Amino acid sequence: MASVTSLSDSVQQHLASALSATLPEAAGADPLLRRSDRADFQANGILALAKKAKANPRELAAQVVGRVVTGDELIKEVEVSGPGFLNITLADRAITGNLAARYADETGRLGVPTAAQPGTTVIDYAQPNVAKEMHVGHLRSAVIGDSVVQLLEFTGENVVRRHHIGDWGTQFGMLIQYLDEHPHELDHKDARVTGEEAMSNLDRLYKAARKKFDSDEEFKTRARRRVVDLQAGDAHTLAMWQKFVDESKIYFFSVFEKLDMEIRDEDIVGESGYNDMLAETCRLLEESGVAVRSEGALCVFFDDVKGPDGNPVPLIVQKSDGGYGYAATDLSAIRDRVFSLKANTLLYVVDARQALHFKMVFETARRAGWLNEDVTAAQLAFGTVLGKDGKPFKTREGETVRLVDLLDEAVERASAVVREKAQDLSEEEIAERGAQVGIGAVKYADLSTSANRDYKFDLDQMVSLNGDTSVYLQYAYARIRSILRKAGEVRPVAHPELALTGAERALGLHADAFAETVAEAAGEYAPHKLAAYLYQLASLYTTFYDKCPVLKAETPQQVENRLFLCDVTARTLHQGMALLGIRTPEKL
Repeated sequence: MASVTSLSDSVQQHLASALSATLPEAAGADPLLRRSDRADFQANGILALAKKAKANPRELAAQVVGRVVTGDELIKEVEVSGPGFLNITLADRAITGNLAARYADETGRLGVPTAAQPGTTVIDYAQPNVAKEMHVGHLRSAVIGDSVVQLLEFTGENVVRRHHIGDWGTQFGMLIQYLDEHPHELDHKDARVTGEEAMSNLDRLYKAARKKFDSDEEFKTRARRRVVDLQAGDAHTLAMWQKFVDESKIYFFSVFEKLDMEIRDEDIVGESGYNDMLAETCRLLEESGVAVRSEGALCVFFDDVKGPDGNPVPLIVQKSDGGYGYAATDLSAIRDRVFSLKANTLLYVVDARQALHFKMVFETARRAGWLNEDVTAAQLAFGTVLGKDGKPFKTREGETVRLVDLLDEAVERASAVVREKAQDLSEEEIAERGAQVGIGAVKYADLSTSANRDYKFDLDQMVSLNGDTSVYLQYAYARIRSILRKAGEVRPVAHPELALTGAERALGLHADAFAETVAEAAGEYAPHKLAAYLYQLASLYTTFYDKCPVLKAETPQQVENRLFLCDVTARTLHQGMALLGIRTPEKL
């Protein structure tokens, strides 16, 4: 089915036509339409146009009103307000009719269009480290990145996912050497090893290797030699390294499964994936003059990046000892993503504290010609997860909180809330709903905050049925599904001929804005805008539910029409929450 033009777009087109007919030089001008408390919409663009044309704004507004077609099809009435604003009220028929067109979309997209000429975006998110536990600091990259992927794919973009895991570096010499000398440390009696068992094995091995490394000089020497073997591609050493990667993946997949998130093996391309490109990346940068040798290291300098002493702080691509830093890997990844994956956009969902590093990397790639007007790169920087005290989230012992522990506690709290409210749910259903509500609560708390801001991790608030929480949205959805079940044989049917109450109008107008909200959230990589829209939708539904009896409405047609409004709202909540990576249980 073709996409459905939103009511605001239709009104915008009508006003633009009336404007250009009144003032030919205003052709293509923006009427500056927005939702209003005084009418359905308000247009403020005439003030600026009148000033430019040296005309009286109220008189110009009155002339425009005279050219606007009013009636039952779209605009019911337009009036001039204040110094030259236009207050616009839509016909009830237009609101119901437009929603009916969205409802009829058999694809389930609610009339949301897809891009006519989609590009290719490579998104780098969810980047844990091999042989290390995931902690609360890994939460935001995964949750924000996954939602941006859903939004971009839904709007038609070609999306390539990349998980740039930390799977290379000096610590692997220590780990590989220890495993080589204690070969049964990662052996499993049961082939079906769980994620927690995998992490327990890695954690135990890491601590033992570190203890030996710190206390045994001969082992330390062997471990350092092993790093050289690894970087040189020694077959036996690489096989040992692969054991660590495989063991870690078992653990990663278990955590992402808990987060209700799909991470595919083919999308995991860690630091090691670019090893073969590092030397060439350095050669290309040096030959083009983008990078220069300084004290033996290959560096890129920037006029606006200086240290506290006023001296330039370079991006070090290759160290003076010949080793490669993060910059060489990141620049090689850009080359791969631009030239092999044919990306138009590179998006990095990475902690805001790495902003300077990525600014320097992107500028280096731009100077090298790998990024240009046709290929752009951006960091979607995110803030820190804070405790209730407003400080970075730590355990009582001052250690970083394990992500698994945090998710388990969220599910436990949510299960208690579900059990308290549950009327006809089995223990199995309570456990399933508890997981959906708990994980949804964690994701929504993150996604309802602008990514670049810090946010407080408060589980009591997150699993509350009141306020801006995913539980409130899930409960609204479950309530609607309950009404639709109780309706039995009576089906939702749109009746555009019926007059609408204030609560019905407000709900219908907001539901119709779903497509433009999705487009805005996707275009700006801003899931929080979709979250805010969905919370408002649930709030307007609550008002509608309180003021408008559904199954006991006055006429059969009104029952059908209100069931239709309920179902449109439910479908919009369901689709919107899915784009945030959150489940909507049928019963709560």
